[in-house]
Amino acid sequence: MNPTPLLNELSRRPLVCDGAMGTQLLARGLTSGECGMIWNVNRPADVGGIHLAYRNAGCDLITTNSFGGSLFALEPHGLASRGAELNRAAARVARSAAGDHGWVLGDVGPFGDFLEPVGDITADDLREVFQAQIVALIEGGADAILVETMSDPAEAVVGIEAAKASAANVPVIATYAFQKTAPGEFRTMMGTSVAEAVQRATRAGAQIVGANCGTGLSLDDYVKLAEQLVAAAGNAAVIVQPNAGSPRIEHGRTIYDASPEDMAATAARLLAAGVRIIGGCCGTTPAHLTAMSRAVRTVKI
Repeated sequence: MNPTPLLNELSRRPLVCDGAMGTQLLARGLTSGECGMIWNVNRPADVGGIHLAYRNAGCDLITTNSFGGSLFALEPHGLASRGAELNRAAARVARSAAGDHGWVLGDVGPFGDFLEPVGDITADDLREVFQAQIVALIEGGADAILVETMSDPAEAVVGIEAAKASAANVPVIATYAFQKTAPGEFRTMMGTSVAEAVQRATRAGAQIVGANCGTGLSLDDYVKLAEQLVAAAGNAAVIVQPNAGSPRIEHGRTIYDASPEDMAATAARLLAAGVRIIGGCCGTTPAHLTAMSRAVRTVKI
């Protein structure tokens, strides 16, 4: 693990997180419907190559290839019994690429269904599942836990609580996916406002909060969203990981039009809005992150 605590370093300077993993795996041959986590053990060099490309792009934070690493998410692939193995491997591969001066974020994504009373899964059941994943990620070398792409604050809170129960001294980051519901207004898919989503995460113990992904958001929208996140975050640091612009479909393919220069300009605007960690989500590549990390290191805030 990195000997410098993440939160200490963040108090000194803004940090750069990495970009998309799924599209990078697809570019290396992952097939539709295949579980990308199996590559942590079957093709670790490919996963490690993606991590290393982001690290060489200037990313301080490397995110494990474990977005779908909960028992519930692995079960449809017949891999639930290998959850601990796959999550430990994810963290080890990321740890190797991050080195001693980068930080590894243990990635915990949505479990893929709804909590009671909308769904059948209880908070206690989900907490147990998330905790098993998080323990394996920490065993593999994660420096922090990232509970990401959340739509339901209740699920985010369960993830944060699971992280706190697994390792009280490990920082917890919580991010939501927002969509624009009116000019200047952003809500999660569950209808939760920015202020409520952030405040529920910080009350549960997240030290870093923010947004990643998002539906139909332009780069300008991400800047406006960032301003609202910072206003709601209180003493918590804010992370924003925008997509490479709003996607469009062309000949059956999803296209993201934002160039590395576009993303670099957006990174500078996010810093000015008070964001402390800047990364990328869908459609971003090492080329985007190279430009963004350069912007983060040259803009004086």
